This record gives sequence, C-alpha cells and structure tokens, in this order.
Amino acid sequence: MNISKDKEGWIDCYNSSQKILLVGEGDFSFSACLARAFRTAENIVATSYLKKELLVRDHWTCIPHLLELERLGCLLLYEIDVYRMHTHHILKNMKFDIIIYNFPHAGHFVHLREHDPVLIEMHKELVETYFKNASKMLTSGGEVHLRHRDDPPYDRWNVVLLAAKAGLTLKEKVDFNQNDYPGYCNKRGGDINTNDTFPIICAYTYKFVKDRS
Repeated sequence: MNISKDKEGWIDCYNSSQKILLVGEGDFSFSACLARAFRTAENIVATSYLKKELLVRDHWTCIPHLLELERLGCLLLYEIDVYRMHTHHILKNMKFDIIIYNFPHAGHFVHLREHDPVLIEMHKELVETYFKNASKMLTSGGEVHLRHRDDPPYDRWNVVLLAAKAGLTLKEKVDFNQNDYPGYCNKRGGDINTNDTFPIICAYTYKFVKDRS
C-alpha cells in the first residue's frame, strides 16, 4: 500500500506508511489503536500466540478490536510463536519497517514469582529470541521496538544486552505513556487471570536497529 506523505496517519512515532508487525498481542487493543489513528490497517500485521478460539475465550475484550481491524484491512495471524515467527509460511516472505512487542512475558506460574531467577531466565530467553528473529525480518533501516518496565525485577532482564547478542543496537529509549495510545489496555496473558491488566510504571519504549559496525 502506497500512502502519500500528506495523507499519512500518525500516532506517536508510528505512521500509516510503515509496514508494521505486532507480536504477542493481548486483546489487540494496541493494534486497533494504531489502525484508528491511521484510518487504515492495510500496512499492519497483528499476531497472537493463541488460536483464535482460545484468544476469544481468554481475552474476550478482543472481539470489537478484531472486527475493527478486519474492517480496516489488517492481516490477522494466530498461533504465531516468537520462537518460529521468522519461518512462518506467510511471515517468512515479508519484511517490516517496525516490529513491536509490548511487555513480553514468558507466562505466569503458581509456583513462580517475578523475582525468581528461573522465571527471569525464561523471560530473557523469550526476549533474546524475539530480537534474533525480528532482526531477520526488517527492511533496510527498520527498527525493532520493545516496551518494557525498567524497575526491579524487570531491570534484571538486561534487554539492551540481549539485543546486542542478536546484532541490534539501541537507537533510543523513551518514556512510555499509555495515554498516548487511546484505547490501549495491556493484558497479563499466560494462564492465570489472563484478561487482567498489570501496572505500567517505569515503562519505556526501546528502539533498536541493526548494528552496522
């Protein structure tokens, strides 16, 4: 889709001319927010780890967002695993200007808490894999975005180091203000209280580019 500069829709750092991939969407409220601002979703690919049936069950608030995204031309994909997204039969043939993962999480477990080393290592593996696979799916000059809390224990993930291992370098780290994205409602995911929100405090958008050195 080609959109002239004077007709571009914008929201924060994103515009309707960018080919955007959203990974691990909860109830698709972030994707829908972008689409409303752009007045089109024809350059957006929004994905979920879940089957559609499970998505509707676990994130029942997704239903109006999915309908809106479909109406605006979004490509919706289900059962997209971060660990294999770059080999998916549709995604492997696509390149993106921006790839976004909002507040990644490896899952909630009754016997584990966020500060437990085992869970932290699971989170780090997930994020590092996201960086490695996303870096293979970028256009020239494309960016990999990660939204993440930087307070304890989340700062122990060391996301900048994980990105460096994947050949990405930090371009910019900016404060994340949820109010900049009207209608976006963050979701826990996992198997425990899946449709609940969680506190977004000390949160940032990390923007990475390929390391050209």
